[in-house]
Order: sequence, then C-alpha cells, then structure tokens
Amino acid sequence: MVVLSHFLRKLRLLRCFAAARITSIGVEIAGEMKEEALNIFSSLASYLPPPHVTVDLLSSGVCVRCIFRLFGVNGDAYSSPLLTSIALCCFLKVHNGFQDDTDDNRLDSFALKQCSFSKEESEDEQRICIICLGILQFFQLCQDTRASEDSFSIVSFVEKIVNHVKSEGHQIDGFSLEISIPPVIVANENAVRLYMKKKYEHETWFKEKILSEQISLKDALKLSITNSLVKQLGAKSGVSCFLIRLTYTNLEASLNLQSTLGEVHNSKRRQAVAEKVNVSEVVDPLVGSSQVDSSEQLCNKSDAVMLKALSTLDDQTFSMHFELPPTKASKPCQLTTTCYRKAIYIGGRYLKFSRKVSQTRWIIDDERMGEASVEEIVGIPALELCRGDSYKFHAAGREDIDVRMLGSGRPFLVEVSNARQLPSMVDVLQIAEKINSSDKGYVKVRNLEMVGSEVWNLMREGEAEKQKQYAALVWISRPVLDEDLMTISSIENMEISQRTPVRVLHRRSPLERKRIIHWMKIEKIVGNNHFFLLHLCTQAGTYIKEFVHGDLGRTYPSIGSILECRAEILQLDVTAVKMDIFM
Repeated sequence: MVVLSHFLRKLRLLRCFAAARITSIGVEIAGEMKEEALNIFSSLASYLPPPHVTVDLLSSGVCVRCIFRLFGVNGDAYSSPLLTSIALCCFLKVHNGFQDDTDDNRLDSFALKQCSFSKEESEDEQRICIICLGILQFFQLCQDTRASEDSFSIVSFVEKIVNHVKSEGHQIDGFSLEISIPPVIVANENAVRLYMKKKYEHETWFKEKILSEQISLKDALKLSITNSLVKQLGAKSGVSCFLIRLTYTNLEASLNLQSTLGEVHNSKRRQAVAEKVNVSEVVDPLVGSSQVDSSEQLCNKSDAVMLKALSTLDDQTFSMHFELPPTKASKPCQLTTTCYRKAIYIGGRYLKFSRKVSQTRWIIDDERMGEASVEEIVGIPALELCRGDSYKFHAAGREDIDVRMLGSGRPFLVEVSNARQLPSMVDVLQIAEKINSSDKGYVKVRNLEMVGSEVWNLMREGEAEKQKQYAALVWISRPVLDEDLMTISSIENMEISQRTPVRVLHRRSPLERKRIIHWMKIEKIVGNNHFFLLHLCTQAGTYIKEFVHGDLGRTYPSIGSILECRAEILQLDVTAVKMDIFM
C-alpha cells in the first residue's frame, strides 16, 4: 500500500508538470519531476507555512528562495536549479492536498500565469521577486529569454563569474565572496513580514513560523553559488586574500525608497507642527538635522544611511508609508562583478651606493631630481613579476639623495595591489638577482622574501625606537686636536634639542624635538688635520647634518658648539639601521 501510495503521488506530480507545458512561447516544464526536486521539497516541507500561505506569497510575487529563507531554510537546497514557482505549486498540490477546490484552482491559475505572458504585459513585472528583485532568480543572465525561470540560470551565473576571474588572469587557490545589496531589499523584507503579520497573525502557525531565524539574502546567495564556484575555480572558499565582489544596484527602486523615506520625515515634521512641538527636535535620520529640502539631500545619501533610517521606523509608521506587500518591480537589480587580491608584500633590506639616487621618485616642476630611485629600482621588477595594478614603496625611515645606505641595509616593503600571480620563493630570489646584477649597481637588496601585512605594522612601530649609525666626513675651521678625540668619545646618551631644519622648513611643521646621541668617536684622516670621520649612533629621527653644523643655532648642542669652532659636513653615510626584521 505504501509503494502504491508513493506511485500514485508521483503520477499526480507528473500530470501536474505535463499540464504546465506551454510550447507556443518556448517554455517547457519537464514532463518528469526529478528525484532531486522531490527530495528537496519533501525534506523542507516542515519549514514552510501552510500551503495557502505559500501560494499567497508566490501569487504576491515572492520567489521560492526568498520563501525558503524567510522561514529559516538553510543548506544546499538553494543551489538546486529546480527551485521554481511552478515546481513548488505542483508539489504543494500533490503533497499537501487542499480542503476545497478554491485553493486547488488557485494553484492551477497561478502555475498557468507563471508560464504565459501576453504580448502587452511586461515579462519582468510578472517574474521579478518583490523582495530580492531578481537577485536569487539570476535574472541578469536570462532577461533575453522568455522562460519564467531558467533551469540553468545558476550554472550560467557561476560560469559568468568564473570567466570574469579567468579573464583577469588571476592565479588563485582560494577565494572569499563579498556581496553588496541595495537597502530596498531590507524594506521589501519588512513589508512582506508585516503583510503576513496583518493577514495571518491569528492563525496557529504564525507565532511558531514567523519567529524562526531568517536567512539573509547574502547568505542565501552564497549557499546558491559557492559550491559551484569551488568546483569550477578549483579553489577553496573561506577567508582569503582574493576577493570576488558582487555588487547589486537598482536605481529606480533606490530612488523610490529615498522618496518614501523623505515623505516619512516630512510627515513627522507636519505632525510636530500640529502638536506644537519644536520642529528642530524632529531629526531626519538621513541627514542628521531637520532641513526643508531633505528630499533633494536624500538622493545623495549612502546605502548605510538609508539602512539606518529604515531601522528607526516602527511597524506602524512603516505600514503607513510602504505598500504591504510591495508592488511588483519593473526592473531587476543590476550586477557588477569585480575580483581583486588584497595587497601582497615583498620585504627585505636595500643598500644604496650612489649619491645621485633618491629613495623615492623625486620630481620638481616636471624635472626629475637624481638619476634613479630605490623605489623604482626595487618596485618595478616586483610589480612585473606579480602582474599587479600598482605598487607602493615603504621604508623604515629615509636618507637624503646625497646620502649612501651601507652596512646591512635599510628595511623596506613593496606593496603590490591586485597581484594576479603569487610569486614563489624562487621568483623572489630571481627579483633579487635581477636587481643586484644591474650594470649600474646603484642599489642592491638582501634577505628578500614574501611577508604578511603584519610586518608593515612591525616596521612602523620599530621605526620610532630604532637606533641608526652614521659615518660623516667633517671639516672644522681649526686643526683636529687629540683632546677633541677624547671629548667626543666621552659623550654617551647626550640629549640634544633640534628645531625643524631650515632646509626642510618649507615642507615640515616648525617643531622642537628632543633626540639622543648614544655614542660618538672620531677617526683622523692622514694628511689633513682639518678633516675627520665622525662615527655616531643616534636615536631615530635625528638630523645628522644639522647636528654637525648647528643649523644657525637651531640644533644645540652640535659638533660645532662642542668643539667651539665652525664645523661643516661634507659627506654622510648610513652604516646601520638597528631593527630586528629582515636580518
């Protein structure tokens, strides 16, 4: 008997689907309901409201996936291409049955309506979900077909995303899916909720079903397409530096929402006037203050602000200004697909051997200063290898163009935006080899490696605490004495005061800074007793040139004041940057 009952039920399903065949307009519902669809609807029947409510929602223009998520359906069911309104109607008719012919006829009428359009009627108005505006129906891919719901729309949708990723040339092993939807979706959801509350609040099912946890549209869309994306991209889904972003917009619906929210605010103002309340106390949640021309200002407000405005409306106010349920939409949401990789970082230390190479590209009045820059010498090969859109060069401090960077080098990072290829360690070593084998020999790099973004923070934090060592060629106006060597060598952890140097006063704030000179020593130069090499270790941020000559008294004490003579710096080299990264 059980087997016979199951057979009869399936036979009724076949007849229902066969009756829905409309060959004259190219819409054909399969004559045999697939086992997958039968299993899906059977397994989810307990989540759904009574059949007459489901049919009411379908008739109002709510799509199957939105009905599922409104009543807390979760899982892989969203990814099935068989979730059509007609399929659900036929399932309800056979599986649940009805008490009278009224609901039975209503189902048949609805199914036929979904499968036929008169030439005078707008197809979109008949098909577009009043909640998701076509997002969960994938209309952006089937607007040129007359099928009410394309059985392969999810497949086509995923293929479009995959083709976009491949056309960008990205090399990926994982991805993260980001979705942006217009605020009108939230308004539509609330309108349908209040419609059901108003109509079915006193029915026994309402309290149990309506309080179930809803699935957000974003989560429903992810459930619909993620598994297919994983298979076709051959990449894992989850937390990833590679992002696929789906941005949905609906200008017409958004403008209508803005207009309605403006009317809500104006209504509050009129009510305040009638009740002799101070109008200035009626704050427009969209603009933050009460202004007469709020409707014009609404057009320029962000989605976040509109969502905030919607959240301030109670059910009574919402019902007064919004249609329950929402009117059928004339146009579906438009989709923009973008994919990009979060910035990747290649770090190491650089040495600069030329006094004609700036750290970063230096242009004044369209004229290039210096022969090259560390930024370009290091950054361009990294950008070319990663096939990124652009790059930024970050270093732990900087040296002037006429100052060499020697010793173990200065820590740096190259930040590459939207890299299409993730370099291997071998690739990184090839970059280093290309830079270091340059004929000009301006710059060399060492300890080059791929690093995470956290190193950028470590470099910034350590920059203020680091110590730097220098070697300066100094001339003084009198011969160097043995006492000078002893005087300089005896100084340890001396605090100096430096006002912003005259040479950078045009681009730096006029401040006074305290800095520490940790130690110094003098190395005599044979053959000329007016010159010496000054070796010193200082706190980061010390202006070394000004510490030598005093900068017209703006730095004190200075080498000149300590030796009580005129002092000038002729050449300067950075010999060490003490930081515990890229060692």
